Amino acid sequence: MVSIIVRGLDESVKSQLAAQAKEHGRSMEAEVREILTRSVCRPHIGLALMQAARDVGGVDDLPVPERTDAARAVDFG
Repeated sequence: MVSIIVRGLDESVKSQLAAQAKEHGRSMEAEVREILTRSVCRPHIGLALMQAARDVGGVDDLPVPERTDAARAVDFG
């Protein structure tokens, strides 16, 4: 296992972490480990949205209105 040191952490952040750890019934170190693990293991937003759509029955039968307008050039000037 790897260890890291975080310098310059605000005392208020440390206090909030301690309170959150207590609320979850674990040590502050375990709380920080959980927060870091969750933050780097987030699902791809596109895949998460696709799964959410599947979970509620999919989107295959949703009506898609036909476009009747023409594409326009963008003027950045």
